[in-house]
Amino acid sequence: MELSDANLQTLTEYLKKTLDPDPAIRRPAEKFLESVEGSQNYPLLLLTLLEKSQENVIKVCASVTFKNYIKRNWRIVEDEPNKICESDRIAIKANIVPLMLSSPEQIQKQLSDAISIIGREDFPQKWPDLLTEMVNRFQSGDFHVINGVLRTAHSLFKRYRHEFKSNELWTEIKLVLDAFALPLTNLFKATIELCSTHANDASALKVLFSSLILIAKLFYSLNFQDLPEFFEDNMETWMTNFHSLLTLDNKLLQTDDEEEAGLLELLKSQICDNAALYAQKYDEEFQPYLPRFVTAIWNLLVTTGQEVKYDLLVSNAIQFLASVCERPHYKHLFEDQNTLTSICEKVIVPNMEFRAADEEAFEDNSEEYIRRDLEGSDIDTRRRAACDLVRGLCKFFEGPVTGIFSGYVNSMLQEYAKNPSVNWKHKDAAIYLVTSLASKAQTQKHGITQANELVNLTEFFVNHIQPDLKSATVNEFPVLKADGIKYIMIFRNQVPKEQLLVSIPLLINHLQAESIVVHTYAAHALERLFTMRGTNNVTLITAAEMAPFVEVLLTNLFKALTLPGSSENEYIMKAIMRSFSLLQESIIPYIPSVITQLTQKLLAVSKNPSKPHFNHYMFESICLSIRITCKANPEAVGSFEEALFLVFTEILQNDVQEFIPYVFQVMSLLLEMHKNEIPSSYMALFPHLLQPVLWERTGNIPPLVRLLQAYLERGASTIASAAADKIPGLLGVFQKLIASKANDHQGFYLLNSIIEHMPPESVDQYRKQIFILLFQRLQNSKTTKFIKSFLVFINLYCVRYGALALQEIFDSIQPKMFGMVLEKIIIPEIQKVSGQVEKKICAVGITKILTECPPMMDTEYTKLWIPLLQALIGLFELPEDDTIPDEEHFIDIEDTPGYQTAFSQLAFAGKKEHDPVGQMVNNPRIHLAQSLHKLSTACPGRVLSMLSTSLNAEALQYLQGYLQAASVSLL
Repeated sequence: MELSDANLQTLTEYLKKTLDPDPAIRRPAEKFLESVEGSQNYPLLLLTLLEKSQENVIKVCASVTFKNYIKRNWRIVEDEPNKICESDRIAIKANIVPLMLSSPEQIQKQLSDAISIIGREDFPQKWPDLLTEMVNRFQSGDFHVINGVLRTAHSLFKRYRHEFKSNELWTEIKLVLDAFALPLTNLFKATIELCSTHANDASALKVLFSSLILIAKLFYSLNFQDLPEFFEDNMETWMTNFHSLLTLDNKLLQTDDEEEAGLLELLKSQICDNAALYAQKYDEEFQPYLPRFVTAIWNLLVTTGQEVKYDLLVSNAIQFLASVCERPHYKHLFEDQNTLTSICEKVIVPNMEFRAADEEAFEDNSEEYIRRDLEGSDIDTRRRAACDLVRGLCKFFEGPVTGIFSGYVNSMLQEYAKNPSVNWKHKDAAIYLVTSLASKAQTQKHGITQANELVNLTEFFVNHIQPDLKSATVNEFPVLKADGIKYIMIFRNQVPKEQLLVSIPLLINHLQAESIVVHTYAAHALERLFTMRGTNNVTLITAAEMAPFVEVLLTNLFKALTLPGSSENEYIMKAIMRSFSLLQESIIPYIPSVITQLTQKLLAVSKNPSKPHFNHYMFESICLSIRITCKANPEAVGSFEEALFLVFTEILQNDVQEFIPYVFQVMSLLLEMHKNEIPSSYMALFPHLLQPVLWERTGNIPPLVRLLQAYLERGASTIASAAADKIPGLLGVFQKLIASKANDHQGFYLLNSIIEHMPPESVDQYRKQIFILLFQRLQNSKTTKFIKSFLVFINLYCVRYGALALQEIFDSIQPKMFGMVLEKIIIPEIQKVSGQVEKKICAVGITKILTECPPMMDTEYTKLWIPLLQALIGLFELPEDDTIPDEEHFIDIEDTPGYQTAFSQLAFAGKKEHDPVGQMVNNPRIHLAQSLHKLSTACPGRVLSMLSTSLNAEALQYLQGYLQAASVSLL
């Protein structure tokens, strides 16, 4: 694509169309942009548009498109083509910083993100002048530019907060500190001074405080890994100014908005974070400053209102106290009973109250409420912080704190009892207090794993939780219902099983509640209870105990999906999946209605898939229905195909990328259920599965390979007779996969199925070419993973076609090649093979080479006979060699950049492990003994003399054991 006005015009028109709400206009435009993004100059055209276009909407759209393009394509993935040509990369890096700094804020943010994505890959090695270019802009005095630099630096350096320690990381941080720490500190001091100069200028203060927030965030990132010497030496400057900013109150910066945090609140909350970081990690160096920070933050907590805009500030301030009170040598600050009472009364209890804003979220923004409350993304809520502070205080003062709170809990419950409909919030706070007091350690998988011995959880459950759930109306006091259900969920390991069994019908009943939060919690609680394990690792709640409730459970779960706001509720779908898994054959009578509802849902969501978890559990549920039904009645597979194939066809025709990998997995499962033939409906699809475009997407590769394997297992003869012209296409797929380090093992899976199942004559003409391709790959890039797969393949080939055929094909490619493969690959590397079936295939293959290959006995290959036998005994008796050369450590990790649909394995579509030598050989050691016996009968004396002169003593001892076990001897 040339940088021409015509192309800019075309691009403008297509970008406009991508904003159109009508899919018929939007989709083709998106497809067009996808088709041209590989062209040279495409990113530069986007940058030109966002700089020169007259329409703001096009500028913004071009900036977002550019950022997403960088996100998808900048990373260079080994074995894959470089998606952005070098000249474009150089031009982008040369122009993007000045362009970002001169753009309006909305576009500046997008470009800043793009710079940080490029920086993650290229900085510092391939972009050494980025830092100097940024630091030089500090001198400009223009805060629009300075804030652009700070924003970019923040998105570039914030990864230091979660990177693992490594020399490479230290080197990079040191380089950044050397160039950045002093200019940042000077900018900090200068900005503080400007704040006092412009103390009465509201618009100047807004810009300056935006800078201070970014500077405080950068301070956090640069100090996270370790305390840098520079910041230790300048701690006085930073901490004194941080402290004075914490106590600052400028009327001009106060906002009227009750929801949105203002600049002052955001800055103070970041400073609380910075102080907490120092208190936790560098307490010795921070000790002189700690008391004044504790005082300032305490005052802040006591004087800050209940409005939502202060939530982040209050929660960070409480988190600071929580991190301080957990440290042994700050213990003295909290020992006094009055201090503890004051913290409980003034900080913890007020911040545990259920506010009007929480009630609003509960009713109108339930998805967000659930995300915060159930999934722990409530890290910035007051309640969560107060709960953490309770846990922190309990570390050293469990008795006194439990005592103080028990009083509060009792008085709150008494208030509630006086007038439930008015005072229900008191009970809510009481339940929350009990929960935070009682829970010491918690995991998503098991709920509470450690509880406070001083709280009687079962008694509280029976007296205060169950009555709410037993009340006749499921829609009364929804918040308390949700609290009660959450209590069961959290303390499921502490409450006795008989109480859980009493709760199950109550939970099933609450699936009908109108409140999204209540029926979601009920579904989630049931799903968690069904996964609990009792003794012997069987589920704690059995299918037999659930028998009376099966019908009402399934009815209510599917009904819940029709309630407003829950049509794609992932918790309900996960509960459906888990119920199927627990109930097994008890669900068979309901399958016809269930599968109809699932396929209708699948059809509806395939129009616009937006909830990945929901979709995943839906496909898992479909797989479970198929497995459970067909296990009892294999003939039923036809009725599933009838129900599903129409929807599947639509998904494949409309190219619903998110669903295609799932469809292939379900089809594999269905096809594997067929015993003899491949039905014609599958054969009609076969040619389409070989289209190169399907194999371009990484997420399609594992399920497609498995589907092709199912075709080969069930219908190799049909393919050979009715679709022989498709065999080159099948081998083309193998050739593509084998060339990639990430996917070569998938290529071998396919090749092994071809060798194992296809009639020999149908692949005869291609065999030599297959081996040549494998040798080329061995020469170009030999990795451990490839060697392991290669060894399994050649041994499977040997088992299938005979040892002589293997020797002949090697030697036809190049004379004496067979000996080289034995000497350089099989003998030294066989120990690396892992997996029961893989080892067995190799053992049977090598046994055949030793005992059924005449050239091994009377040519120059004979010298390799003993080393090969020794390697085989090693494979049986020595531990597996799992060493991997250093340079290969990260080869197998499938890191899909950008938005490509990654492959999600369906647990319930799992493939049974297949053993190609299972029927022929049961015990490979005995098989070796019997085969050697047979060989020694054919040439008496030869085998014994070779063994007695060359095999090492330990191996010989093992071999004698095999012969004894097989009751044979050598002649």
